[in-house]
Amino acid sequence: MSDSDDEDIPQLSSHALAALQEFYAEQKQQSDPGGDDKYNIGIIEENWQLSQFWYSQDTALRLATEAVAAAGERGRIACVSAPSVYQKLRALHREDISVYIFEYDKRFAIYGEEYIFYDYNNPLDLPEKIATHSFDIVIADPPYLSKECLRKTSETIKYLTQGKILLCTGAVMEEEAAKLLGVKMCKFIPKHTRTLGNEFRCYVNYDSGLDHEI
Repeated sequence: MSDSDDEDIPQLSSHALAALQEFYAEQKQQSDPGGDDKYNIGIIEENWQLSQFWYSQDTALRLATEAVAAAGERGRIACVSAPSVYQKLRALHREDISVYIFEYDKRFAIYGEEYIFYDYNNPLDLPEKIATHSFDIVIADPPYLSKECLRKTSETIKYLTQGKILLCTGAVMEEEAAKLLGVKMCKFIPKHTRTLGNEFRCYVNYDSGLDHEI
Protein backbone atom coordinates (compact mmCIF):
# COMPACT_ATOMS: atom_id res chain seq x y z
CA MET A 1 0.00 0.00 0.00
CA SER A 2 1.41 3.42 -0.92
CA ASP A 3 1.65 6.48 1.30
CA SER A 4 -1.13 8.09 -0.74
CA ASP A 5 -3.41 5.14 0.12
CA ASP A 6 -2.77 5.72 3.84
CA GLU A 7 -3.78 9.33 3.48
CA ASP A 8 -7.16 8.26 2.05
CA ILE A 9 -8.06 6.24 5.18
CA PRO A 10 -10.28 8.39 7.49
CA GLN A 11 -8.67 9.05 10.86
CA LEU A 12 -10.50 9.68 14.14
CA SER A 13 -9.52 12.75 16.12
CA SER A 14 -8.06 12.09 19.56
CA HIS A 15 -11.30 13.40 21.12
CA ALA A 16 -13.48 11.12 19.01
CA LEU A 17 -11.22 8.16 19.73
CA ALA A 18 -11.40 8.77 23.47
CA ALA A 19 -15.19 9.02 23.29
CA LEU A 20 -15.36 5.77 21.35
CA GLN A 21 -13.13 3.98 23.87
CA GLU A 22 -15.30 5.27 26.73
CA PHE A 23 -18.43 3.99 24.95
CA TYR A 24 -16.93 0.51 24.51
CA ALA A 25 -15.85 0.46 28.16
CA GLU A 26 -19.38 1.32 29.28
CA GLN A 27 -20.84 -1.37 27.03
CA LYS A 28 -18.45 -3.95 28.46
CA GLN A 29 -19.37 -2.96 32.00
CA GLN A 30 -23.07 -3.29 31.18
CA SER A 31 -22.60 -6.78 29.77
CA ASP A 32 -20.11 -8.03 32.34
CA PRO A 33 -19.53 -5.61 35.22
CA GLY A 34 -16.80 -6.84 37.50
CA GLY A 35 -16.77 -7.62 41.20
CA ASP A 36 -19.18 -5.95 43.56
CA ASP A 37 -19.97 -3.25 40.98
CA LYS A 38 -22.40 -5.57 39.23
CA TYR A 39 -24.72 -5.32 42.25
CA ASN A 40 -24.93 -1.52 42.15
CA ILE A 41 -28.46 -0.28 41.62
CA GLY A 42 -28.48 1.44 38.26
CA ILE A 43 -25.62 -0.60 36.77
CA ILE A 44 -28.36 -1.85 34.45
CA GLU A 45 -30.36 1.13 33.26
CA GLU A 46 -34.13 1.30 33.54
CA ASN A 47 -36.04 0.29 30.42
CA TRP A 48 -39.30 2.22 30.52
CA GLN A 49 -40.73 0.08 27.73
CA LEU A 50 -40.59 -2.79 30.23
CA SER A 51 -42.07 -0.55 32.94
CA GLN A 52 -38.83 -0.63 34.94
CA PHE A 53 -38.39 1.85 37.79
CA TRP A 54 -35.65 1.19 40.31
CA TYR A 55 -36.03 1.79 44.04
CA SER A 56 -34.01 4.44 45.81
CA GLN A 57 -30.98 3.20 47.74
CA ASP A 58 -32.77 3.69 51.08
CA THR A 59 -35.89 1.83 49.96
CA ALA A 60 -33.91 -1.04 48.46
CA LEU A 61 -31.93 -1.37 51.69
CA ARG A 62 -35.07 -1.29 53.85
CA LEU A 63 -36.80 -3.94 51.74
CA ALA A 64 -33.68 -6.12 51.58
CA THR A 65 -33.22 -5.90 55.35
CA GLU A 66 -36.88 -6.79 55.86
CA ALA A 67 -36.59 -9.77 53.52
CA VAL A 68 -33.53 -11.10 55.38
CA ALA A 69 -35.28 -10.76 58.74
CA ALA A 70 -38.43 -12.45 57.45
CA ALA A 71 -36.53 -15.29 55.75
CA GLY A 72 -34.60 -16.18 58.88
CA GLU A 73 -31.35 -18.10 59.25
CA ARG A 74 -30.25 -19.75 55.98
CA GLY A 75 -33.39 -18.35 54.40
CA ARG A 76 -34.36 -18.47 50.75
CA ILE A 77 -35.62 -15.27 49.12
CA ALA A 78 -37.29 -14.90 45.72
CA CYS A 79 -37.25 -11.46 44.08
CA VAL A 80 -39.97 -11.43 41.44
CA SER A 81 -39.67 -8.44 39.08
CA ALA A 82 -37.79 -6.64 41.88
CA PRO A 83 -34.17 -6.53 40.66
CA SER A 84 -33.04 -3.58 42.76
CA VAL A 85 -33.95 -5.50 45.93
CA TYR A 86 -31.99 -8.50 44.65
CA GLN A 87 -29.00 -6.25 43.94
CA LYS A 88 -29.12 -4.75 47.42
CA LEU A 89 -29.43 -8.19 49.02
CA ARG A 90 -26.27 -9.33 47.25
CA ALA A 91 -24.48 -6.05 48.04
CA LEU A 92 -25.04 -6.86 51.73
CA HIS A 93 -22.66 -9.85 51.38
CA ARG A 94 -25.02 -12.18 53.22
CA GLU A 95 -23.61 -15.58 52.34
CA ASP A 96 -26.05 -17.29 54.73
CA ILE A 97 -29.06 -16.65 52.49
CA SER A 98 -30.08 -17.90 49.06
CA VAL A 99 -31.50 -15.34 46.64
CA TYR A 100 -32.98 -15.72 43.17
CA ILE A 101 -34.03 -12.99 40.76
CA PHE A 102 -37.06 -13.75 38.56
CA GLU A 103 -36.98 -11.25 35.71
CA TYR A 104 -38.10 -10.92 32.09
CA ASP A 105 -35.16 -8.68 31.14
CA LYS A 106 -32.32 -10.98 30.11
CA ARG A 107 -29.72 -8.33 30.90
CA PHE A 108 -29.98 -9.62 34.46
CA ALA A 109 -28.55 -12.94 33.30
CA ILE A 110 -25.19 -11.47 34.40
CA TYR A 111 -26.16 -12.87 37.81
CA GLY A 112 -25.62 -16.40 36.60
CA GLU A 113 -27.48 -19.30 38.18
CA GLU A 114 -29.40 -16.95 40.47
CA TYR A 115 -31.17 -15.45 37.44
CA ILE A 116 -34.44 -17.08 36.40
CA PHE A 117 -36.13 -15.92 33.20
CA TYR A 118 -39.68 -14.97 34.13
CA ASP A 119 -42.64 -13.82 32.06
CA TYR A 120 -45.70 -13.01 34.16
CA ASN A 121 -47.89 -14.02 31.20
CA ASN A 122 -46.75 -17.60 31.88
CA PRO A 123 -46.72 -17.50 35.68
CA LEU A 124 -45.85 -21.14 36.31
CA ASP A 125 -43.40 -21.62 33.46
CA LEU A 126 -40.38 -22.06 35.73
CA PRO A 127 -37.36 -24.37 35.57
CA GLU A 128 -37.44 -27.72 37.36
CA LYS A 129 -34.86 -26.58 39.91
CA ILE A 130 -37.42 -24.12 41.31
CA ALA A 131 -39.54 -26.34 43.51
CA THR A 132 -43.00 -25.42 44.74
CA HIS A 133 -43.13 -23.60 48.12
CA SER A 134 -39.32 -23.52 48.30
CA PHE A 135 -38.83 -19.89 49.42
CA ASP A 136 -39.22 -18.50 52.92
CA ILE A 137 -40.38 -15.17 51.52
CA VAL A 138 -41.27 -13.80 48.10
CA ILE A 139 -40.86 -10.10 47.40
CA ALA A 140 -42.64 -9.10 44.22
CA ASP A 141 -43.21 -5.91 42.27
CA PRO A 142 -45.53 -6.63 39.32
CA PRO A 143 -44.38 -4.51 36.36
CA TYR A 144 -47.83 -3.16 35.44
CA LEU A 145 -50.65 -1.66 37.50
CA SER A 146 -53.37 -3.90 36.17
CA LYS A 147 -55.58 -6.56 37.70
CA GLU A 148 -54.44 -9.06 35.08
CA CYS A 149 -50.74 -8.52 35.83
CA LEU A 150 -51.32 -8.77 39.58
CA ARG A 151 -53.47 -11.87 39.19
CA LYS A 152 -50.88 -13.70 37.10
CA THR A 153 -47.97 -12.59 39.29
CA SER A 154 -49.96 -13.79 42.31
CA GLU A 155 -49.98 -17.29 40.84
CA THR A 156 -46.20 -17.22 40.77
CA ILE A 157 -45.98 -15.84 44.30
CA LYS A 158 -48.26 -18.52 45.73
CA TYR A 159 -46.32 -21.24 43.90
CA LEU A 160 -42.97 -20.04 45.26
CA THR A 161 -43.64 -19.02 48.85
CA GLN A 162 -43.85 -21.15 51.95
CA GLY A 163 -46.12 -18.46 53.33
CA LYS A 164 -44.59 -14.99 53.63
CA ILE A 165 -45.29 -12.41 50.94
CA LEU A 166 -43.95 -8.87 50.53
CA LEU A 167 -45.72 -7.16 47.64
CA CYS A 168 -44.85 -3.72 46.26
CA THR A 169 -47.39 -2.15 43.93
CA GLY A 170 -49.66 0.84 43.54
CA ALA A 171 -51.98 2.01 46.29
CA VAL A 172 -54.85 1.57 43.82
CA MET A 173 -54.26 -2.19 43.93
CA GLU A 174 -54.92 -2.49 47.68
CA GLU A 175 -58.30 -4.19 47.43
CA GLU A 176 -57.22 -6.57 44.66
CA ALA A 177 -54.00 -7.48 46.48
CA ALA A 178 -55.94 -8.30 49.65
CA LYS A 179 -58.35 -10.49 47.70
CA LEU A 180 -55.67 -12.39 45.78
CA LEU A 181 -52.91 -12.72 48.38
CA GLY A 182 -54.40 -11.84 51.76
CA VAL A 183 -51.92 -8.97 52.22
CA LYS A 184 -52.42 -5.66 54.02
CA MET A 185 -50.85 -2.27 53.39
CA CYS A 186 -47.80 -1.30 55.48
CA LYS A 187 -46.93 2.08 56.97
CA PHE A 188 -43.62 2.16 55.11
CA ILE A 189 -43.83 4.02 51.79
CA PRO A 190 -41.33 2.88 49.13
CA LYS A 191 -39.51 5.49 47.06
CA HIS A 192 -38.00 5.24 43.58
CA THR A 193 -35.03 6.93 41.96
CA ARG A 194 -37.53 8.81 39.79
CA THR A 195 -40.82 10.45 40.72
CA LEU A 196 -43.70 8.26 39.60
CA GLY A 197 -47.23 9.33 38.80
CA ASN A 198 -48.83 6.60 40.94
CA GLU A 199 -48.56 6.23 44.71
CA PHE A 200 -46.69 3.05 45.60
CA ARG A 201 -47.09 1.04 48.79
CA CYS A 202 -45.89 -2.18 50.38
CA TYR A 203 -48.17 -5.03 51.44
CA VAL A 204 -47.47 -8.06 53.63
CA ASN A 205 -49.30 -11.06 55.05
CA TYR A 206 -47.20 -11.37 58.23
CA ASP A 207 -46.08 -9.24 61.19
CA SER A 208 -43.58 -7.01 59.44
CA GLY A 209 -40.95 -4.48 60.44
CA LEU A 210 -42.31 -2.30 57.67
CA ASP A 211 -45.13 -1.35 60.01
CA HIS A 212 -42.67 0.08 62.54
CA GLU A 213 -40.56 3.20 62.37
CA ILE A 214 -36.76 2.84 62.37
